[in-house]
Amino acid sequence: MERPRVSVCHRHVTVHEAMSANLSKTQAQRIASVLREFWGFDSLRPLQEQAISAALAHRDSLLVMPTGGGKSLCYQVPPLVDGYVDIVVSPLISLMKDQVDGLKEAGVPARALHSALTASERREIHQRIAAGELRLLFTSPERLLMDGFLDMLKGQKVCRFAIDEAHCISQWGHDFRPEYRQLATLRQHIPGCTLHAFTATATPRVRQDIAEQLQLNDPLVLVGDVDRANLVYRILPKVDAERQTLEVLSRHVDEAAIVYCISRKETESLAKWLTEHKVVAKAYNAGMDAADRHRIQEDFANEKLDVVVATVAFGMGIDRSNVRCVIHTGMPKSIEHYQQETGRAGRDGLEAECVLLYSAGDAIKWERIITQSAGEAADPGQWLRASMDLIHGMSHFASAPLCRHRALSEYFGQTYPKATCEACDVCLDEVDAVPDSTVLAQKIISCVVRAQQRFGVGQIVDILSGAQTENIRRYRHGELSTYGLLKELDKKQITALVYQLVDQKLLAREEGDYPILKLNAASVEILKGQREVKLAKVAAKAGKRTARGETDLQGVDAGLAAVLRKWRRDLALARGVPPYVIFPDTTLNALARIRPTNQRSLRLVSGVGERKAGQFGDALCREIAAYCRDRSLQSDVIANAPEPARPTRPAPVRPARESKSQVLDRVYDLFREGRTVPDVAATIDRALSTTCQYLVQFIYDTKPANVDPWVPPQVYKRVQREVAKASDFRLTPIFEAMNQEVPYEVIRIVLAHMKATGQLAGSVAESE
Repeated sequence: MERPRVSVCHRHVTVHEAMSANLSKTQAQRIASVLREFWGFDSLRPLQEQAISAALAHRDSLLVMPTGGGKSLCYQVPPLVDGYVDIVVSPLISLMKDQVDGLKEAGVPARALHSALTASERREIHQRIAAGELRLLFTSPERLLMDGFLDMLKGQKVCRFAIDEAHCISQWGHDFRPEYRQLATLRQHIPGCTLHAFTATATPRVRQDIAEQLQLNDPLVLVGDVDRANLVYRILPKVDAERQTLEVLSRHVDEAAIVYCISRKETESLAKWLTEHKVVAKAYNAGMDAADRHRIQEDFANEKLDVVVATVAFGMGIDRSNVRCVIHTGMPKSIEHYQQETGRAGRDGLEAECVLLYSAGDAIKWERIITQSAGEAADPGQWLRASMDLIHGMSHFASAPLCRHRALSEYFGQTYPKATCEACDVCLDEVDAVPDSTVLAQKIISCVVRAQQRFGVGQIVDILSGAQTENIRRYRHGELSTYGLLKELDKKQITALVYQLVDQKLLAREEGDYPILKLNAASVEILKGQREVKLAKVAAKAGKRTARGETDLQGVDAGLAAVLRKWRRDLALARGVPPYVIFPDTTLNALARIRPTNQRSLRLVSGVGERKAGQFGDALCREIAAYCRDRSLQSDVIANAPEPARPTRPAPVRPARESKSQVLDRVYDLFREGRTVPDVAATIDRALSTTCQYLVQFIYDTKPANVDPWVPPQVYKRVQREVAKASDFRLTPIFEAMNQEVPYEVIRIVLAHMKATGQLAGSVAESE
């Protein structure tokens, strides 16, 4: 097969840009209408336009887009544009159910066909397909290929199959499923159909394998930017997994978090320990009763439960968008697994934290598990080599003190463009070196020598800590010069330091059932003082939110956001769907920033489609209006409204060589007309923040009688009262005195007017 062409994209595409050679004007207009009607979007994310175009042109495609990047939209939009019935192949019932729930709430005619349905429910779906009423049908690969099902589809308007989680078809991937291999036969049943593969994680090798196994015909291969810029990665030496997990969760009180463990036993013991320490957590693993697993998954999705301690069996079917934290208490068995599991955090695009507690012992544990499982593979030798490569790649990633974002990007074959990510422990300067690391290393290596290179990590740690054990007495290790040499350290700390030396290949560890520590060339150099060593402290600096994370919530009324989350939760409970199906947190934050109280303002909020505006709009506006009225807050905020990320019409043309004085002349004329800040900003093609500064200058220069066009009188009076109480005119104390309910820009406008009209003496702080 000819090697597929690859396109990599790192930018947004406006709906107007969709009017390309690949799309007719009518199709582009229809896409714009569908986006607005069903999802409330005005623009497409990177690669979405190309993927949708390929589907509408009936060309095979392969799309790799990170979790939260919007790949599902690429197979949801086409059937709504051209009227076909598209079949979506998905591996999990829970995954199908979540997507269908969301689509139905948006007004999209979609259903899922799976084993949990009753016979009457299955008949109803078949009837709706025959009547041409559905646009999307979700099903598993096994059910799709059952006798008679594809024959039934032949007479229907079906021509596209979307293969979700397509990495499952590749033996080089991280989640190989043999049943996916059967999908290559689809064209034998429905000639002329096109196949469209979708996955969140795939190296170049896996992408090639997907294309070959599905027998894609001249596919358009689209690879999105793998980097998840909103995730903050931290990797800590594992010392005390329970307490380290508790410390991380303390930064995310009342926020959703997933804690991953390697074994079932670990999930149960850690969940119990966390609950005893006042963190409500539930265990989830494949050994539990199916009904119990389903209940926990539903509680987490419905925001009745915030912390789940799970094996990797949990997560693929979870689409909760506001997971703020993912913790791994043990090393995942591949970078692909790590990327997919951490990708469940921050799907809403807001900042989220991902913490890995790492020990080289986890890599050794995975090697043992993989070796024991090799006999079940079709080609044990090839499968074992591929699996070991994945483990070693993950171990190297975890132990190397390099920018985490850069390392992940480069692993998936992409260049990382920034010098520093400012969103990982390395770039945030949180990884401290242990003082006298070289001396510590010499003591550990010397102990291995004194023990005649015949013992494993546990015995060496016991010697260094001065433990009194049967083996210490049996081998007379209490008489060694290195006995108790590191007794001031906890045994877990010593263990972490030993494994760091193993990770850095400064100390060798033999394979086998009872692996022992041995010296290598680097060890000898360290003992002779010919090599410096850097060991990481087992307790890193306290994690913190980055500056970027703080801007995610700039201008958001926290109280209103909480009210809206409760409103969403109650509505979701009444409708029997997860809360994020109603609106994601990003939309709630936008609502809490702009505070719309009428349908016109509401429809300006990204993520509010026509159907949802019609269904929930009036109730939502009443909720927001009551909140603003009770607190004398400005509604339909303009001064702090976010500038649209991507305009849906051509940007205004700025006059050539327009001077600042010319701009100000135009601005002043517009403000004299009572024009709003967004209107003026759009007219002069300037940012809202810049236009607000122009308004402040206008107020100082012209001294208007009032600022009613920009600040409601009741809000002006409220700020005025707080200013009268203040000892100075700095913005932050006034902002905090009003419970952070009035935006900075509004306070600045009121202060400027009070100063300009002689109500204040002294200068007003322009920024803080």
